[in-house]
Amino acid sequence: MTARTAPRTATRGVLYVHSAPSALCPHIEWAVGGVLGVAVNPSWSPQPAQSGSYRTELSWSGEAGSAAAIASALRGWNHLRYEVTEEPTGATEGARYSFTPDLGIFHAVTGLHGDIMIPEDRLKAAVVKAALGETTLVTEIDKLLGKPWDDELETFRHAGEGAPVRWLHQVV
Repeated sequence: MTARTAPRTATRGVLYVHSAPSALCPHIEWAVGGVLGVAVNPSWSPQPAQSGSYRTELSWSGEAGSAAAIASALRGWNHLRYEVTEEPTGATEGARYSFTPDLGIFHAVTGLHGDIMIPEDRLKAAVVKAALGETTLVTEIDKLLGKPWDDELETFRHAGEGAPVRWLHQVV
C-alpha cells in the first residue's frame, strides 16, 4: 500500500523588501532562495527613505504557504522592513505579511479580491475591548486591518515606485 500525498497547490506572490542594511541583503537572498528552491539574485537599489539601506521586489511562484515560509525565514531580523503577499487559489486563501522593527509581524488572510478577511472571534474580541473601555473600536479595527503597519511602511513603498521587478519560480 502506498501513501498518498496531498496535491500541491501552485500560487504566486511578491516579496517587497522595503529596507535592509547591505550586510543583510545576501542573507535575505539565501533565505528566500531556500524557501523557493531556486537561486535568488535580485536587483537591490538604495532606499531613499532610509540612508544606508537597500530595497528590492521579487515576484515569485510556488506552493501555497510559501509566503508564510518566507516570513518565517526572515523572522528575527529586526533591521529590515518587508511585506510578503500570496494570491489565493481555488483551494487556499491568500495571505499578507508585513514586518517593521517597531511593530513586529502582521498577518492577514486575504480573499479573492485582496480584501482582508477578519475571523469572527477577533472581531468579537475587538468589540469587547472597546466596550470595556480599554481602547476604541476604530483603533482595534485598524489593528486588525494592519493600518499601523501600512502607516509605517507607506514612506518606504513610495520611495520604491518604478523599481524593477524580477519573477522567481519555485522548482516543484
